[in-house]
Amino acid sequence: MPEPVVRVKLALAALGAEDTVTVFDSKVPTAAAAAAALGCDLAAITNSLVFDVGGAPLLILASGAGRVDVRKVAAQLDAGQIRRASPEFVLEHTGQEVGGVAPVGHPEKITTLLDESLAAQPVLWAGAGDHHAMFSISYDELRRITAARVMPVR
Repeated sequence: MPEPVVRVKLALAALGAEDTVTVFDSKVPTAAAAAAALGCDLAAITNSLVFDVGGAPLLILASGAGRVDVRKVAAQLDAGQIRRASPEFVLEHTGQEVGGVAPVGHPEKITTLLDESLAAQPVLWAGAGDHHAMFSISYDELRRITAARVMPVR
C-alpha cells in the first residue's frame, strides 16, 4: 500500500474514526471518476482542494458537484487573495499528490474549511492519499476529525 494511504489509515485510527479506506484497481483522480467507480451521486464526493493564502495552505473540503468561489471564501475569512495551489505546494504541505489528497494524514495540521452543502449527503467519500484510494465518512464525523470550520464555499 502506498505510504500516503498508510498515513491516512493511521490518521483515521489516531482520530478514532473507522478505517473505511477502499483501494480501486483504476485511478479515481476526479470527482466524476470517483462517483462513477462508487456508483454514488457526484455531490457525495468530497474534494480536498488546497489553496495558497499568502504562502500558507488552506484546505477546502468541497462537494464534487460544485466549484469553490474563492472570492466568497476570502470575504468570509477576511483574507487576501486565495489562489489554487501548485502541485508542488500541495505535495509539500500534504505529502499527497493533487487528485488524491485526503482530509487527514498530512505532515502538519492545515486550516480546513468544510462545505456546508455536504451535510445533505448521508455518506461522503473523500480521497485517501493517492489516486486509487478513497474512504467513506459521515459529515459530522468528517467535521470532527478535521476540526474544520463549516461555511458556504460555492
